[in-house]
Amino acid sequence: MESIRHHLETRERKVLAPYAAHSADSLGREHPEPEHPHRPAFQRDRDRIIHTAAFRRLEYKTQVFVNHEGDHYRTRLTHTIEVSQVARSIARTLGLNEELAEAVALAHDLGHPPFGHAGEKMLDELMEGYGGFEHNRQSLRIVEVLERSYPAFPGLNLTWETREGIIKHIASYTGSMPVGLDNGIALSLEAQVVDVADEIAYNNHDLDDAMRSEVFSAEDAMETSLWREHCEAARGAFPEADADVIRHEAIRRIINAQVGDLVSSVQRRVEELGLKDIADVRERANGVAAFSAEMAKRNLELKSFLMRRMYRNERVGQLQESARRTIADLFEAYVSDPSRLPAHVVPREEVDGRRRMVCDYISGMTDRFALEQNRRFSAGSAFS
Repeated sequence: MESIRHHLETRERKVLAPYAAHSADSLGREHPEPEHPHRPAFQRDRDRIIHTAAFRRLEYKTQVFVNHEGDHYRTRLTHTIEVSQVARSIARTLGLNEELAEAVALAHDLGHPPFGHAGEKMLDELMEGYGGFEHNRQSLRIVEVLERSYPAFPGLNLTWETREGIIKHIASYTGSMPVGLDNGIALSLEAQVVDVADEIAYNNHDLDDAMRSEVFSAEDAMETSLWREHCEAARGAFPEADADVIRHEAIRRIINAQVGDLVSSVQRRVEELGLKDIADVRERANGVAAFSAEMAKRNLELKSFLMRRMYRNERVGQLQESARRTIADLFEAYVSDPSRLPAHVVPREEVDGRRRMVCDYISGMTDRFALEQNRRFSAGSAFS
């Protein structure tokens, strides 16, 4: 009797584009495992990611605003869910493998430390000369090494396709690869789509959060062509709607416009390059998932506005500086006295060295746990 997995793999052959990543043709896992009778390879990856402790902790990790600043702002978990939704929509429209796109999207920020990019930059500085710190590499480290749920192997033993999507910048990957592949290959289109979906999601939800928190106003954002066009269209279509509804409608329209542009651009480039299968993608499809020149220009304008008016805003800057001090204080406390670490963490010093052991532990913390630990080790936290 044909297994459910085989039936689903057969359906992929019929439904997906020939240049999509097909589950039955996966390049496999580092540690051989029998296939699951009901779930194709990429679905299994997705399920493993969802059940990790690292995924659960994203709920209490900063996106831009520290978690306790308010219940309505995005966290790293809600950001991840939004990226997954956008990526799946794009993948479905293009005939790509939704389950691979979803697995990559759900794992792409597992390695983010507490306090968002401020925490990442601080850990990178503290690890200078010891390999540095970068959240994509840390996400891969989590799924390959740090998560310990399976007795037969370290990490999650994900497929190569999911792992390469997590690292994104493949040239920086130095781990094992399937025979015949090297850092010169192009990423799958699914992984490329997730990369752009990530940008679509964070630009638009940061725009929403900034206006919601009054970092800048809807009128301030009128200097960006994307917001101006879609806000004016929303106001014209719904003249009686209040400001909050108009903001939501305008952002929805921006996302739709960017997704539509990306889909059209990918379809055009696939045709121009004559991509017939995944081998063609690997050989010559670098940068296929990208906006049109016009949308790329407008998107850059929006990113520049957010950098100037939000990420460098004094209020956000104060939160980030406090976060940096908290990370630095914790790092010093653990490096100087590793006995403060949980017993299950300490043995990793022999394998990874003290600083990497401490970096791994701190990067896995939620915002609130980092604050609680800092209060234990000092007279008072910068956030208290």
